[in-house]
Amino acid sequence: MLGAVLTQNTAWTNVERALAALSAEIPLEADAVLALPETELARLIRPAGYFNVKARRLRAFCAWFLDAGGWPALTPLATSDLRARLLDIHGIGPETADDMLLYAFERPVFVVDAYTRRLFTRLGLLQGDEDYEAIRALLERHLGPGVALFNEYHALIVQHAKHVCRGRAPRCNGCCLSGVCPAGMT
Repeated sequence: MLGAVLTQNTAWTNVERALAALSAEIPLEADAVLALPETELARLIRPAGYFNVKARRLRAFCAWFLDAGGWPALTPLATSDLRARLLDIHGIGPETADDMLLYAFERPVFVVDAYTRRLFTRLGLLQGDEDYEAIRALLERHLGPGVALFNEYHALIVQHAKHVCRGRAPRCNGCCLSGVCPAGMT
């Protein structure tokens, strides 16, 4: 769940570097994160960018996690209740909360990110101005519930958007979706 906070506005490769630096110093557990002075935490997670802000957010999340009773108390909660509680934490927005729900709590919640928006807008399935919840509801309704499905589908979107349907200079030639993609047909 620490990675979900660290990945805000940065590439996963930078998050991996930050997590490696952090795990070289402490166990990746809430109490260990809170035991670090905030300045030391910020120094260790520097590769993830916005390190001062993220240090405060990590500490807020870890304090909440422990105060809530950790895994034993949080795991039995209904997904909607758990999501609402996550969203109440300073620095945790819908994408980060859903990331935690899907990957850490293994709940069937689709994570909508910039890659998802880009791909589905280019495919003409989104206008591009829909809010997060509308996109999440649309994808969940059409895909049907499934943790493994959402995990794999999201990973495929990320890979496709990073390597083919890039923000700048998309590689439409040779794209497996070029036959159905209005953006690739122009």
